[in-house]
Amino acid sequence: MRKQKPLNYFLLLISFISYCLIAFRVERYETTPLLVSFVLLFLIYVWVLRSESETEISFWIIVAILFRLCFLFSTPLLSDDFYRFIWDGRLLAAGVHPFAELPRYYIESYTAIPGIDKSLFDKLNSPDYFTIYPPVNQFIFWVAARLSFGSILSSVIVIRLFILASEIGTIWLIKKILHHYQLPARNALLYALNPLVIIELTGNLHFEALLIFFLLLSYWLLITGKLISSAISFSLAICTKLVPLIFLPLMFSRLGWKKSSIYYLVVGVSTILLFLPLLNAEIISGFNESIGYYFKKFEFNASIYFLVREWGFWKYGYNIIQTVGWKLAAYCTVAILLFATIDGIKVNRLTNIEHRTSNIFTASLFVLLLYLAFATVVHPWYTTTLLALSVFTTFRFPIVWSALIFLTYVGYSPDGFSENLWVTAFEYMLVFGYLAYELIWKKEKSFA
Repeated sequence: MRKQKPLNYFLLLISFISYCLIAFRVERYETTPLLVSFVLLFLIYVWVLRSESETEISFWIIVAILFRLCFLFSTPLLSDDFYRFIWDGRLLAAGVHPFAELPRYYIESYTAIPGIDKSLFDKLNSPDYFTIYPPVNQFIFWVAARLSFGSILSSVIVIRLFILASEIGTIWLIKKILHHYQLPARNALLYALNPLVIIELTGNLHFEALLIFFLLLSYWLLITGKLISSAISFSLAICTKLVPLIFLPLMFSRLGWKKSSIYYLVVGVSTILLFLPLLNAEIISGFNESIGYYFKKFEFNASIYFLVREWGFWKYGYNIIQTVGWKLAAYCTVAILLFATIDGIKVNRLTNIEHRTSNIFTASLFVLLLYLAFATVVHPWYTTTLLALSVFTTFRFPIVWSALIFLTYVGYSPDGFSENLWVTAFEYMLVFGYLAYELIWKKEKSFA
């Protein structure tokens, strides 16, 4: 690693200070210092992407990991989801199924479970909803509860170590895949140094970090011909977040009848086995109810749905999410299957197996984009998977989105959250505008 320019160390110092401020000092409702810190980090990120040579990649990869370490001993200030992680983990440590009852039940019935108390209950952002976290997450919650001895910060640190390990694994996988396809090594920095990825995953403890790792590992194993191992890794991604299910239709055309049947079978069996420790009537009922709430009650930073909702207000005079949420999910399913069919026709024209598997990143990118476009909820961390997939293509609209989606934090105040639709409109106009530029006017072709 060659000697770095003084400017690099100055930028490193400014970034380090900004990350520490976000980790330890700035609350999510403190809009001005939060946005100033993020904009500064993003400008430095863009400057590094545009100016650094291939010989300095290793330096900035190490720096990217150090930035993540800034958060190691901090309690997330921008998200309170982790309190539910701790709640579920403490239930599991006590031998109680996390889907057995709603959190309020344990408080109102005065059930004596270590760590399940009013102080933690008051910090939950969804005390009247069943948990939504699959078995991989629940295993990590259980480990954190067992190792933390009742300390919230200790639980956070244990969970963060899992996420940090996944992030390091993802960066390693990105470098291997880029090298395999002889793509620029600097592309690894698109993900590794992205401020949204660092803040939302390692900082705010969102499990897209594990999803991305298992998904990329699955694709890497598929590329290298390890079909069974790829399917097992894919099932681990599903058991972290259910979202990877949308990518399964892409496998059929790439593997053919026989291999895709084996792949789907292994994914199915592995997923059932991973769910088995939690599998009972309670988890089925709880998951159904949680998913129902997701489509019928929750709304945040949506695109198509917000337009449909405004039409509903105009036509019916009330919020039509109860009926339109499931319809949009159905339309999304049809759109994904249609895309997979068209993509399959293109893939079937390729005789080289290497080419058949290489374009899975571009295909997955647009399948996920369809999912997010139809979703009623699009949190900032949802776009990190999109960004990870884009590393292996020439599409850069996810980078634009990773900058703009952070503006959703302007809706927070000390009293709660109120969505600013002007900010949402600005976000999606620029994101879809840049996507249109890349699809229509940009001359470079996407990889594979």
